[in-house]
Amino acid sequence: MHDRLHGAFPPAPIAGCEPVRRGFARIGFVALTLAIVLFAVFPFYYAMVTSLKTGTALFRVDYLPRALDWDNYRAIFRDQPFGTNILNSAIVAAAVVIASLGLSLTAAYALARKAFQGRGLLLMTILGVSMFPQVAVLSGMFELVRGLGLYNRLGGLMLSYLILTLPFTVWVLTTFTRKLPVELEEAAVLDGAGPLTIVFRIFLPPLAPAAVSTGLLAFVAAWNEFLFALTFTLTDDQRTVPVAIALMSGASEFELPWGQIMAASVAVTLPIVALVLSFQGRIVAGLTAGAVKG
Repeated sequence: MHDRLHGAFPPAPIAGCEPVRRGFARIGFVALTLAIVLFAVFPFYYAMVTSLKTGTALFRVDYLPRALDWDNYRAIFRDQPFGTNILNSAIVAAAVVIASLGLSLTAAYALARKAFQGRGLLLMTILGVSMFPQVAVLSGMFELVRGLGLYNRLGGLMLSYLILTLPFTVWVLTTFTRKLPVELEEAAVLDGAGPLTIVFRIFLPPLAPAAVSTGLLAFVAAWNEFLFALTFTLTDDQRTVPVAIALMSGASEFELPWGQIMAASVAVTLPIVALVLSFQGRIVAGLTAGAVKG
């Protein structure tokens, strides 16, 4: 009887073991966090260190910069139209974000609020399009771009990038639009508001966090896209930064300008990092403000 009673209750914790276990758990958590941060940040940090080296120093492994040599940064803007390439990327990415959000907001309103035949099939088709790899649609997009007279023009890149950004922006905004209170739309209709007024003046403020998030993802996707930009552009003045960096060449065919490539990569990545941090602050502010009230 005595043994059975002892078996019915878990053994009492040994005094002093619990703080030790919590200490090990905390050390493990901190070690895991540092490992993840190191894995994510180290490649970009090493690119920054490499971009500050020239000559034979490029072949030496340094984890801290020994000197601040900015010649690689000066060279990428002096020896090639890298400023024009950055401007091209900014124009294309901004246009893709504006077009994606404008089309996605109206499409999300129709898909979330209007009942019509084939709505589910249309949503599944949009999701299915996003699953295709870029190379599968490359030949078709090339014929379309060339047929419209947009080959080697920024307009061709803007058009082709929409096939990458529209599926996920439509899906995300449709999901958020479904969660908006029906009373918002009913009150707007009673006041005589049309569909565009409902979308851009009634629905857009509560959808702002989702619109900013999807817009940021669309901007990053357009900024970093490489395959379409390589295929649909031919001259240096129409290229975007990923292609410009990939096609950088040295004084001879056997020389790879590693320092300039690292400098160009850092130069185009820092604005994106600043943009992401800036928009993340607005997203958090929008979410904590409680935009939607049921």
